Amino acid sequence: MNRAHLLAGALAFLAAPALGQTPPAPTAPAPNPPAQSTPAPAPSATPAPATPAPAAPSAASNTPSTADFVNKAAISGMFEIQSSELALRKHVRSDRQFAEHMIRDHRRLAAQLARVIRVNHVDVQIPSKLDDEHQKMLDQLRGESGQTFEKDYAQMQQQGHQDAVALFQSYSQNGDNPALKNAAAKALPILQDHLAMAQKLS
Repeated sequence: MNRAHLLAGALAFLAAPALGQTPPAPTAPAPNPPAQSTPAPAPSATPAPATPAPAAPSAASNTPSTADFVNKAAISGMFEIQSSELALRKHVRSDRQFAEHMIRDHRRLAAQLARVIRVNHVDVQIPSKLDDEHQKMLDQLRGESGQTFEKDYAQMQQQGHQDAVALFQSYSQNGDNPALKNAAAKALPILQDHLAMAQKLS
C-alpha cells in the first residue's frame, strides 16, 4: 500500500507542471491594409463654344434704294433752295453770297436729276413738295430774324449738306441704277464743296 501511495504521489508531481501552464493566447489575424481610395478623375474642362460676333452690316445693305435716293435728294435740294431764298428775302448780309450759290447750284442739280430719270426711264416719282420734317424747319426759319435766323440757317445748312454728302456718296458706290450712280458721283464734289462753305458760316 505504501508503494501505491508513492506511485500516485509521483504521478501527481509529474502532472502538476503541465497542468499549471497557461495555454498560449490565440494569435489575432493581421488587420487588412486600408483600401486605397482611387481619386475620381477631374472633369475635363470643355471650353464653351465661342459665340460668333455679329457680322457688321455691309455697305450695300446701307445703300438707299433708287426710289429712296431720288426722294431724299429732291427734298434736300428743294429745302436748300427755299431756305436760301428766304435768307435773301430777310436781307441776311453775312450769308447772302452763300445763299445765292446754293440756289444756283441746287436748281442745276435738280434739273440734272430730273433729266437722268426721264432719259433713262427710271420708274420713280420725283416729289414736288417738302416732307413734314423739312417743312417744319422752313416754317421755323420763317418765324425768325437777325442773329437767330443766321444761327439756325447755318446749322441747318451744315446738317443738310452732311446728310446729302452721305446720301450721294453711298448711292454713287452701291446704287442699283447705273445712270443715277453716275449722276450721284458727278454731283458729290459739288455737295462736298457746299458742306465746306456751310461750315464757315457764322
